[in-house]
Amino acid sequence: MSGTLTSLRGPGALLVLWAIAGLSTPAVPTPWDVVASVVDDGFALYGPNLSITAWGALQGFAVGNLAAITVALVVAVFPRTEPLAAQLAVISYCVPLLALGPIVLVVFGGRTPTVFLAAVSVFFTSMIGTLTGLKSANRTSIDLVDAYGGNRWHRLIRVQVPGALPAATAALQIAAPAAVLGAILGEYLGGVDSGIGVALTAAQSAYELPRTWGMALAAGVLAGAGYLVASMSGRLVHARMFGPGALVGSRS
Repeated sequence: MSGTLTSLRGPGALLVLWAIAGLSTPAVPTPWDVVASVVDDGFALYGPNLSITAWGALQGFAVGNLAAITVALVVAVFPRTEPLAAQLAVISYCVPLLALGPIVLVVFGGRTPTVFLAAVSVFFTSMIGTLTGLKSANRTSIDLVDAYGGNRWHRLIRVQVPGALPAATAALQIAAPAAVLGAILGEYLGGVDSGIGVALTAAQSAYELPRTWGMALAAGVLAGAGYLVASMSGRLVHARMFGPGALVGSRS
């Protein structure tokens, strides 16, 4: 058995360990039990819940990244605002999401907590990643813009923003799964009747282990899909701006 596990890598090893755990304890369903549950529930359960959570995560992703990129651009143009922006980013990262969610739920209700928590989840990563890219712009190119009489706006548009694209793209890739997690946490708080978070809560309350694991896997697939879409979108934008090729960081 040990030789078999040693020869396996990555998902294969995890699948074998999962099967062993499922056969060893009733608290863990086997992979085939989970697959059978997913097949039985089908699109009628997974389709609507996945689409609703994905839409909430997408809205939060858009709002959070818009705020993060805006703050990073303001810091790039007005460097004296960096300490304030850094404190704001750290606060958004350190404050427990489950402490903010109930307040938003009481004040706004509905699906606002889903979008809000998804937005907060991506703000820190996207702001720091974008700002790092803006600050690592090629120094020679900036000096050239200055030599031709350019101002801080010319430096930002012609040098810093293109140079920040690789770092910003990497940040967006990390932020996409975080938005899914934030959206699911928002659904856990209640106030809504559909979504992966709601389906997970219902499955746990009914002690339906295979369905619970199936929903957890569906959430992982959704997060992975978000990462893939963000990665492909970044490469497409990079190819349109600079021609085909792998994303590479700018050199200072």
